[in-house]
Amino acid sequence: MAARDDGRYVEFVAASQERLRRTAYLMCGDWSTAADVTQEALLRVYVAWPRLETGDGLPTYARRALVSALIDHQRKNASRRKREDRVRLPDLVGDGTTDRADRAVLMQALRAVPPRQRACIVLRYFEDLCVADTAAALRCSEGTVKSQTSSGISALRRELERLGLPDLATATLGGI
Repeated sequence: MAARDDGRYVEFVAASQERLRRTAYLMCGDWSTAADVTQEALLRVYVAWPRLETGDGLPTYARRALVSALIDHQRKNASRRKREDRVRLPDLVGDGTTDRADRAVLMQALRAVPPRQRACIVLRYFEDLCVADTAAALRCSEGTVKSQTSSGISALRRELERLGLPDLATATLGGI
């Protein structure tokens, strides 16, 4: 068994923790949950660290651990999770920052997309991963990534239109 190099692990965490947390937030829509899931993913990386150090797939493994930790978290909390209140647009526009309101509505719409489809959208378009890397992170086929992404984009468009913001769907999803 390889020796554990904690110094390199600490460097990896410093370089990647914030990005992993943002990715988790985009997938779950809650900063507190995102922080918890990120810590769980980094713990999983630490446990596997001795055999990961020699490989080139460290960021891929970390994303995979993040997705797995989020799925585990959602399964554990499914029975006690209460339905979230929908964010009302007038409350968001009151501060005069349209961009912030648009971002909040986009996050609300993204939460309405089924989890697997949401993960594909986040990894493909927010993390800018190719289809192959997304498939590796989600442990599925490239065809599944393509179909889930397509279905997710359609669901996101429908939700944005339902919220009365078809222009946001066009601006956000433009050529997608």
